[in-house]
Parts: sequence; C-alpha cells; structure tokens
Amino acid sequence: MNAIARAIDALNEAFGRLIAPLIAVITLIVLFDIVSRFVFGRPSDWAFDVTKMLFGAHFMLMAAYGLRHHVHVEVDVLKRLLSRRKQAVLELIGYAVFFVPFIWMLIKYGWLFFERAFNRGETTYGMMSIPVYPIKGVIVVAAVLLLLQAIAIVLRAFMQLREETPA
Repeated sequence: MNAIARAIDALNEAFGRLIAPLIAVITLIVLFDIVSRFVFGRPSDWAFDVTKMLFGAHFMLMAAYGLRHHVHVEVDVLKRLLSRRKQAVLELIGYAVFFVPFIWMLIKYGWLFFERAFNRGETTYGMMSIPVYPIKGVIVVAAVLLLLQAIAIVLRAFMQLREETPA
C-alpha cells in the first residue's frame, strides 16, 4: 500500500512541478496585453480570454499538488487533540463521506461539461474564437488527480490504523 501511495505522490509532485511555471506564462501574457494597450494604444484580441483559461487551468491542475502538500484549508483544531489512530479514523470517514462523492460528481459532470463543449465546437465569444473544450477537459483531469491523491491519503490512514492495532 505504501508503494501505491508513494507512486501517486510522485505523480502529483511531478505534475505540480510541471504546471507551476504556467503562472509565469500567464504573467507574460498579461504584461504583453498591458504594453499593447498603453504603449501601442491597441489591446490584443486574445489575451484576456487566454489568461482566464490558463489561470483556471493552473488553479485546477495545482489542486492535487496542494492536497499532497496539505496546503488546503483544514479545520484541525480538534483533530490535533486526538490520538493518531482517531485522526486516521476521522480522515477515513471524512474522505468517504465528503470528498469521494464530491470528486465523483466532479468527474461525472465535468466529463459531460467537456463532452458537450467538444461536440458543439464551443468557443469563446471574443474577437478570436478560441475553443474552450480543452479547458473544460482540465476539470476532469484535475478531478482524477485529486481522487488519486485522496486514495494515497486514505491508504496512509489505513496503514496508520494497521500499525496501531493491538496484536
């Protein structure tokens, strides 16, 4: 079980490190648009739509990396007072009751959202018609990565329970 959890961690670590520099690309596009607007007097036709899409993709694709590094909001005021065993039980219940159903819905409806955009050839409404299905597909990819990271967390909670179970 530990090998599976470590493999999932490695996947999300590598993916997070790959996606993180996208914020620099977004910044360069915004700077380009500012220079185009104020120096040349003509904003670009595409920069606003592209930066919205890239920022959304960046945010979604970094979610599993954030979960892996525990940088998400977690109410652990009471959790810290519990034993490691009770913390593991609480984590298992929390993921089973709240996280997994939410992620399952995100995958299911995210796929339908992506599929509809793809089948209709949906594009942005600006001067440049940029396809939006790749960004909508990011929802599904991000949800799968989050689900995998949740599996790693649940596996670790099971291992914690097994370690502390009296023989």
